[in-house]
Amino acid sequence: MNQTNTPGSEPIRDARTLGLPKMLILGLQHMFAMFGATVLVPILVQGYGLPLSIQTTLFFAGIGTLFFHFCTRLKVPAFLGSSFAYLGGFAAVAALDTGKYAGMAPAVKLQYACGGIVVAGLLYVILAAIIKVVGVRRVMRFLPPVVTGPIIILIGLNLAPSAVTNASTCWWLAIVAMAIIIVANIWGKGMVKIIPILLGVVGAYIIAVIANALGATALDAAGNVVPLIDFSGVAASAPVGIQPFFLARFDLTSIFVMAPIAVAAMMEHIGDMSAISATVGQNFIENPGLHRTLIGDGVATSLAGLFGGPANTTYGENTGVLVLSRVYDPNVVRLAAIYAVVLSFSPAFAAIVNSIPTAIIGGVSFILYGMISAIGVRNVVENRVDFTNSRNLIIAAVILVCGLGFSDGITFAIGEVHITLTNLAIAAIAGIALNAILPGKDYVFGSDVTEGRSGDFGRY
Repeated sequence: MNQTNTPGSEPIRDARTLGLPKMLILGLQHMFAMFGATVLVPILVQGYGLPLSIQTTLFFAGIGTLFFHFCTRLKVPAFLGSSFAYLGGFAAVAALDTGKYAGMAPAVKLQYACGGIVVAGLLYVILAAIIKVVGVRRVMRFLPPVVTGPIIILIGLNLAPSAVTNASTCWWLAIVAMAIIIVANIWGKGMVKIIPILLGVVGAYIIAVIANALGATALDAAGNVVPLIDFSGVAASAPVGIQPFFLARFDLTSIFVMAPIAVAAMMEHIGDMSAISATVGQNFIENPGLHRTLIGDGVATSLAGLFGGPANTTYGENTGVLVLSRVYDPNVVRLAAIYAVVLSFSPAFAAIVNSIPTAIIGGVSFILYGMISAIGVRNVVENRVDFTNSRNLIIAAVILVCGLGFSDGITFAIGEVHITLTNLAIAAIAGIALNAILPGKDYVFGSDVTEGRSGDFGRY
């Protein structure tokens, strides 16, 4: 792979060639890309009645990312933010009102929910151990591009409604954010071309501040007219504050609610690793290895749950930034992780960033979420999946219908415990099962197809 410091031609794999100031700005771009979604998880969980802290969430997003990079030998440019897959689990624990949970304080329920997250993270480690023992090639035989490609597509498509919902709070502002990103990335020169997301957020925010001063309004989740920007949270926040850590508690009921979600999260992880590999042009599933990425993600999730944070997951938003910026240096992502840790000690600064209008987040998400699905299509195309083969066509078709059709997942009971499989989990299980059962499986995992292609995961 050629390395260069000329933006807009070959990808930049060593950002040090750009100089430290530009590296710091690139790290800031990754921080902004993950911030909206990462802090949205605790905000939504608070809506369920559980006091999950934004500061704690940011802290473990940063620490988890740094730990992930340590586990993956500093090779994989991935950011770990808070996972949306576990929102249904938080809602289910919040609604528990029988047995020991009857009359339980929300803060204590949150401790038990976090206990389930600890166990969910350990399931990653178990899968990583299996992969280490039997070999990644045998495991990936069950996860060829005809399975992982559609799953990557679904990750983006499932996030798409949230982009539309957020943008609909103020369409003109969302379009401004999108326009800045597109103009910067298509027609920008030099540094402008590789920080389109940061420019989109900051530029749209400046316009929003001016429009807010002139009396512009937006819509909240209930459809009520509200000011375009709400600075009340900033005024009420202290400049510096310690994160409200606590220790998780463990109970079979909450474990059975939260832990099964790891099935979907692990499939999402494999899909994200495939997407990042396809983007960067390096097979991270083979080197440093899927077992290492799973351990990094799983231990980061367990660590966060143990001390009061949500589960972590590799973030598609930051993969979208890699696609747009073409800066693939993991050091830049680690800078974003350090920013997240530092910000977690400042409730005031977190409140300022959290004051970014939802419409701007929606506009940015329009680009980033679409990029994720496009990467899935690219993964399928570059691995030459043969869709004239009815076997492959059936597998992809079932995955897509399951992922889009089971929008609310499937809930079933084991004794008194209700377990919910998300649509991504259902799609992944269906795809893996069909790939294993249907005759004619001719995929061989490895990096032995045309050298230099971004989707080198094997051959058919």
